[in-house]
Amino acid sequence: MTLLEQATRILESATPGEEIEVYLSSGVDTEIQAYQGEVENLSTASSSGVGIRVLRDSAGGAQVGVAWAGSLELEAIYDALREARDNARFATEDEYIAFARPDGVTPADLTLADKSVLSTSLDEKIAMAIELERLVRSGDDRIRQVDSANYSDYVAEAVIVSTTGIKAAYERSGAYVSVEAIATDGTGDQTGWGLSAGRSPGDLDINVAATDAVSRATRMLGALKPASMRCTAVFDPRSTATLLSIIGGALSGEAVNYGRSFFADRIGEDVASSMFTLLDDPTDPRHFSASVFDGEGLSCRRNVLIEDGRLRAFVYDTVSARRAGTVSTGSAVRSGIAGSPSAGCRALQLMAGDVNQAEIFRRVGNGIFVESLTGVHSGVNPISGDFSVGVTGLMIRDGELAEPVREITVASTLQRMLLDIVLVGNDVEWLPASAAGQSLAIEGITVSGS
Repeated sequence: MTLLEQATRILESATPGEEIEVYLSSGVDTEIQAYQGEVENLSTASSSGVGIRVLRDSAGGAQVGVAWAGSLELEAIYDALREARDNARFATEDEYIAFARPDGVTPADLTLADKSVLSTSLDEKIAMAIELERLVRSGDDRIRQVDSANYSDYVAEAVIVSTTGIKAAYERSGAYVSVEAIATDGTGDQTGWGLSAGRSPGDLDINVAATDAVSRATRMLGALKPASMRCTAVFDPRSTATLLSIIGGALSGEAVNYGRSFFADRIGEDVASSMFTLLDDPTDPRHFSASVFDGEGLSCRRNVLIEDGRLRAFVYDTVSARRAGTVSTGSAVRSGIAGSPSAGCRALQLMAGDVNQAEIFRRVGNGIFVESLTGVHSGVNPISGDFSVGVTGLMIRDGELAEPVREITVASTLQRMLLDIVLVGNDVEWLPASAAGQSLAIEGITVSGS
């Protein structure tokens, strides 16, 4: 019996006056860590489970009970159904709570799973992790240690069905190698991180990951704290992806509904530079988080959030949309079988500019290159927009990368940063995260150093 058939059969247990949503998932994943030419850690695991939500109408609105089980055995599934029913009886009543209903949007035709993840032998995967470590160790005489030379992959499938007519099934796979290098020159240690990601092992390039880690570690050697200044900051693609993820959180309809977004009540306003167009597009297969369906089983779709600097839309799931008096944008996300759907961005992408990173450096002339951010969770306030985070990177002098810098803080507000974007790169990097990234130059950034 397929997952879809199994999930559909559970719906037959619905009683009068209740709605049921069933989320089944199954997958296989592999994790390998190499150290000093040997396998230090290895795990291959299969997982499956069920998440069930039961909705019952009440005088003050509706109540939803949630339960889950880490098994697809019939006894475990129906135990979860009984628990969800019990939990619904004690849940808070809410007039806006509802399950998704089909909205007529045609699912995108995407192939997001590559079964070669399963056919590639474990020996081949181990060899990739060991070779990755070797390449980093031999990449530069200043590399003294390699931490976390990793290979990982997964293949997963999920289905969502409900008594409201939802019937969604989808598959996804991914494979990654990552490595952290530690370099030293007698004055101190510096770390650098490298990555290669794809849908399958055949998509990976361990030479790219190794070279990236070695370069990032060695070029930071001798880093010092610079004098405080105000300058243009050029964000590395991975740092830009982090920044876009923060902005995406503030574009959630749920955050807006509850006053937790600096974008609240600003639809139609110019909130960014005219060269800034931000999409959430899970239908673009280049995104590793691309998906045919959202966390409620509605078809994913391309949502333009900020266009030429103007705020156009927020993303909604069913409940946040009802609360806002609008409709879902197919943007429900959920954290596995134990989670409930909520509104969120899944695949953010800033429309590419027409310059590469080297040209951005040349046009900026003098400034700072932000290679990595630290303290983002504590240093960014998505309600006020305050932005103050730790940074490591390199100075830009006369259009070229110069001396490395560390122990500095960059500060501004997200509102000001969006308006002060002066250059958008064309060097888009597709990352295993909720946002892609590219080089981004923002003027007027305060750098706190010595």
